[in-house]
Amino acid sequence: MRNAVLALVLLASSAAASGLRIDVAGEGANGTIMIDLLEDVAPAHVAQITALAAEGAYDDVVFHRVIDGFMAQTGDVTFGKLGADMRQAGFGGSSRPDLKAEFSNVPFDRGVVGMGRKQSPDSANSQFFIMFAPGPHLNGGYTVVGRVTSGMEVVDAIKRGAGRNGEVVGQPDRMVKVTVTD
Repeated sequence: MRNAVLALVLLASSAAASGLRIDVAGEGANGTIMIDLLEDVAPAHVAQITALAAEGAYDDVVFHRVIDGFMAQTGDVTFGKLGADMRQAGFGGSSRPDLKAEFSNVPFDRGVVGMGRKQSPDSANSQFFIMFAPGPHLNGGYTVVGRVTSGMEVVDAIKRGAGRNGEVVGQPDRMVKVTVTD
């Protein structure tokens, strides 16, 4: 019964959402990124992202880890809000449960959006990253949730990290507003 209810909730939430609009501002990037969510590839992950976006949880969350030639990571709704202690950014998630991996054959190419996670494959929660370039070493080991359909020039302009492991030093660029699109 629980699985049937969960399936209905996921189906209803993924059918209503097909993408995200992310308005970005900062020292590097200023503009809008449009993402097509792949609910047929990762329904539980897409449902979680769209629920968090609808609640406003992603608003004013920074791009805390940005590695030139690799990816820009954001989505830490606990420690990644603008004005928070950035030393903790990247260590948090939401109050929602972590997700079971939904690995697919979709490759991590430029513009692909994947879910951040800890060591366990079943630990994705709210963080996600956008690829600057192909990352074939991620294929089959991280969940793909979408792809950028417009605004890749905004992604390319996101302030790069200069700290350890891509940590953004100073004022990181941020997602001003994240909305769900039909």
